[in-house]
Amino acid sequence: MRAYTASRIALPSQSARMGPSAAFDNAPQPVSFHTAGSEIYAQGEKAGAFYQIEFGAARIYRLLADGRRQISAFHLAGETFGFEADTTHHFFAEAINATGVRAIRLAADADVSRQLLPLALKGLTRAQEHLLVLGRQTAVERVAAFLLDMAERQGGLQPVELPMSRMDIGDYLGLTIETVSRVFTKLKDKGMIRLHGLRNVEIVRYEALRNISE
Repeated sequence: MRAYTASRIALPSQSARMGPSAAFDNAPQPVSFHTAGSEIYAQGEKAGAFYQIEFGAARIYRLLADGRRQISAFHLAGETFGFEADTTHHFFAEAINATGVRAIRLAADADVSRQLLPLALKGLTRAQEHLLVLGRQTAVERVAAFLLDMAERQGGLQPVELPMSRMDIGDYLGLTIETVSRVFTKLKDKGMIRLHGLRNVEIVRYEALRNISE
């Protein structure tokens, strides 16, 4: 299984204390295993921790009033998610494939704003970039931007691994599964990508793909 290149939060050891109290609960948190499609947490549940993916991938989504699903984010191995502005989760988190997740809980009296701020800002930046992708006029522009983002998050390794399905990608980009499939075929026919099965994409012409996405 591929190890993605991603920044991880540095958890303090027993000897690395921040101020008079430990910022994080020092009890080692085991990795919980989630099968494909299983829930990590639900919308409306109490939020008492944030989560780091050890292996696998997760999708963050909300169900709309008409029953449609809107995916707001994908998280890959090494990435952290589950931050909330209050004490309640506002989205569902679900394992895309076999996924190991470590819950990170804060000590009750911890002040870790300096440690969590960079992670929170990174999440905000990613959310803003997602809005920019959704603002693209064409489906080709959206898919091109998505592939470049996935490539960057995996350290530029080739081929790019896509743990999510075409339906997931559609629910993330605001497109139908048929449109997503047509765009992948179009990019392949233009020689910009090569498809190595459904879940692996080799980007052949980076600059051409970048020009489309911008």
